[in-house]
Amino acid sequence: MSHFLDLKDFTKPQLRKMLSEAASRKKARAKFAKGEPDKDQPLKGKAIALIFERPSTRTRFSFEMGIRQLGGEVFTVSGAEMQLGRGETVADTARVVSRYVDGVMIRSKAHETLMEFAGAATIPVINGLTNETHPCQVMADVLTLEENKGDVSKLKTAWIGDGNNVCGSWIEAVGVLGGALRIATPQILRPHPEFLQWAEQMKADVQVMTSAVEAVAGADCVVADTWLSMHDPEEEKTRRHNLLRPYQVNEALMARAAKGALFMHCLPAHRNEEVTDGVFDSAQSVVFDEAENRVHTQKAILLHCFGK
Repeated sequence: MSHFLDLKDFTKPQLRKMLSEAASRKKARAKFAKGEPDKDQPLKGKAIALIFERPSTRTRFSFEMGIRQLGGEVFTVSGAEMQLGRGETVADTARVVSRYVDGVMIRSKAHETLMEFAGAATIPVINGLTNETHPCQVMADVLTLEENKGDVSKLKTAWIGDGNNVCGSWIEAVGVLGGALRIATPQILRPHPEFLQWAEQMKADVQVMTSAVEAVAGADCVVADTWLSMHDPEEEKTRRHNLLRPYQVNEALMARAAKGALFMHCLPAHRNEEVTDGVFDSAQSVVFDEAENRVHTQKAILLHCFGK
């Protein structure tokens, strides 16, 4: 049994093996109709619970389809439907759920909830997103980047905007797999110092700056994310818009990246806020390939967790 909590928990060979498995599964999957299970069903007889404290589209659909394609059964519940940290400790919930199912994917508001759950569970636990990291998304990002540009260790990626949870996992990805990462963000929205300290210890090629123009110069890939959370109060939305307006990924900014640079976004996108329609709908945009690749990388992650 193995959890999948953060990319920094793994060695380069382990992540490379998962990415290779994801690429192989994607290639094999092209021969099947949508929804049809693979003939190879390594999760047959396994039941996986998906727990969502936050709303989800891509994470829910991609995990449900991935599990079914691998022959497993899936149960999806929201935080409102269970006593996660309300009337029962998170650890006790983890112990109970471990008696019912074979694995859990949890999308939690706080990273501490994920860690407490995983610490008490006796089954594999996968991080489907927390306020600090989003490793499943970045595994799909790396697969998408490598499909188009080759080995990530030889590439330069620019992150533009808020130094958020996806940015945190990008720092970890570069720290383990190699490559260069340039992060352009307002000073107040820089990634948490712990991520940057870890990157420094790993001797990772990660730099943080306030200039989006400087960050994208020569980049093979430009990555953005939404400026806002759906739960942000109105005054926070105004503040973030004012802070992040200079970080919009538009045609002029993309022109400063390397020739043929990709644009990526984990979605959902707020069009003409963090990215213009002209970039989002361009030939350089691979956002929907990213979304599709969530299925395949998560299948590889599941197989890793179950020792398959």
